[in-house]
Amino acid sequence: MILTIEIIGLCIIFFLVCFCGTGTDARNLKNYSSYPDEVQNRIKSSVRYQGKFKETNKSIAFILNFILFFFVLFMCGLFIKENNFIHNFICLSIIGQTLNVFDLLVIDLLWWRNTKRIRFSEIPEKPLYQNPKKHIESFGRAFVMYQLIAMIAGYILTNLN
Repeated sequence: MILTIEIIGLCIIFFLVCFCGTGTDARNLKNYSSYPDEVQNRIKSSVRYQGKFKETNKSIAFILNFILFFFVLFMCGLFIKENNFIHNFICLSIIGQTLNVFDLLVIDLLWWRNTKRIRFSEIPEKPLYQNPKKHIESFGRAFVMYQLIAMIAGYILTNLN
């Protein structure tokens, strides 16, 4: 029951963070790396957006996300932990991968690709935002990240007294 509550709560929080991080060109530019190459190329060639975005190194983004979600999953794990690594690992894997699937299916493929909030005022054409490649690549990286977090945090939680 606690696991279900944690998952639902995290999914709601994650969606709200994504929702609040969009809606204006300035906010959307902070998520520049999430946009399809077609949109990124248009942003790069736009005089209006020059100097207002930065390209993120994927390794650095992975490390920062790892630290953030390690903390989040570890805190969730404190409420469901047992003195059994397999239990802790599986529970943390379920939380992380459910959040990952929610991010891909609900946020990225259903909401993000269809909402006007993520579109730039100079690039309003919906078809430019439809390529799911970046979202699927992100899902793959997050899959690995959540498994690593589940192993490390699961081990630490198992050894906490």
